[in-house]
Amino acid sequence: MKKFIITFTLLTIISCSTKEVFVEDIPFSYGNNNAQPNLVSSNGTLSLSWISSKKENKASLHFSQFKKGKWIKPRTIAYGNDWFVNWADFPAHAINEDLIITSYLKKSASGTYTYDVILNLQKLSGEKIKEDFLLNTDGVTAEHGFVSIIPNNKKGFFITWLDGRNTVEKKLDGHHKPMTIRFAEITNKGDIIKESELDASTCDCCQTSIAITNNGPIVVYRDRSEKEVRDIYSIRNINGVWEDPNPLHNDGWTINGCPVNGPKVAVNLTNLAIAWFTVSNDNPLVNVSFSKTNGDSFGTPLKINDHDAIGRVDVAFLNNEEVIVSYMEVDDIGTYLRIKKVSVNGKVSKPITISKIDGGRNTGVPQLEIINNEIFIVWTIFVDGMNQLKSVKLSLENI
Repeated sequence: MKKFIITFTLLTIISCSTKEVFVEDIPFSYGNNNAQPNLVSSNGTLSLSWISSKKENKASLHFSQFKKGKWIKPRTIAYGNDWFVNWADFPAHAINEDLIITSYLKKSASGTYTYDVILNLQKLSGEKIKEDFLLNTDGVTAEHGFVSIIPNNKKGFFITWLDGRNTVEKKLDGHHKPMTIRFAEITNKGDIIKESELDASTCDCCQTSIAITNNGPIVVYRDRSEKEVRDIYSIRNINGVWEDPNPLHNDGWTINGCPVNGPKVAVNLTNLAIAWFTVSNDNPLVNVSFSKTNGDSFGTPLKINDHDAIGRVDVAFLNNEEVIVSYMEVDDIGTYLRIKKVSVNGKVSKPITISKIDGGRNTGVPQLEIINNEIFIVWTIFVDGMNQLKSVKLSLENI
């Protein structure tokens, strides 16, 4: 495996010293035109799903696991020529013991943003439990997507998504009604149960995020007020009952369109961390906020970026007290994918540059996971006129 050496300066009490952080490239050579990665760690395993696209509009969803230092031969989950394939609204997957559930988006009509969420449930062995079944059963030709899925102990899966069933209707002022966010449980047999609407007005196309606390699931998303304030909100399920949505922080970001930049949540014991992109006084920011109370309240946001933030964040716990945050930012020279270590007591490390990258849509939304004392990051690059996945890892030893 090829190794890249990134050097950064670490300030210590004694003096300034230099450490080398090795970013190790993990070869990925499975076909051409791969993009829309979703990286997941679960019970000591690392998995990756993505979409491969061809010129004749045929798309296919693939899945692989990281074993013995490499991505094993992928499995094709589904394929079709009527999919909605988009850099920001990418497939999700989750693993629960020997079960894997995946999602993709299928066009429901000729409109640009009329598509449904299709699920597949199977065993890791390849045995199919339920194929190509519809998540959103409203029957409305509208936008449905931005899916997040996590395992529900040994009982199936929790799933949340943005649902546009109300957007086909108009309010008294003539404007279409807003996007909503919904939640459901998927049983081990693929039954969709306990579906509910969490918020009747959300941003149209920002990624969602979900985690499980000691009290139940918590969903994080970008809200949308009547005055077009689009701040990050969270909503918790406590002992089977959904609370009212609450703002993570009153950023007060007013914008008339969707920024296509969702939050990410991570959990460790009772500690939660949420990373998100916002704009304050015309300054683009990446923030992180911690909760020590299962999401009941959050601390003061910590600024992560040093230059103009692009966002597209991810976050994962390093240990009980620290997280690694990945983010994109741009300076006078170029655009970079970087990580920082952040602690619950407010300490923010110096940045580590993972790569200089394309700041446009081709990069997609970089994915971050931590497993077995290593950080894994996957994103999309553009090579010889086609998209391809770039996967790297680095040891926690010198972070």
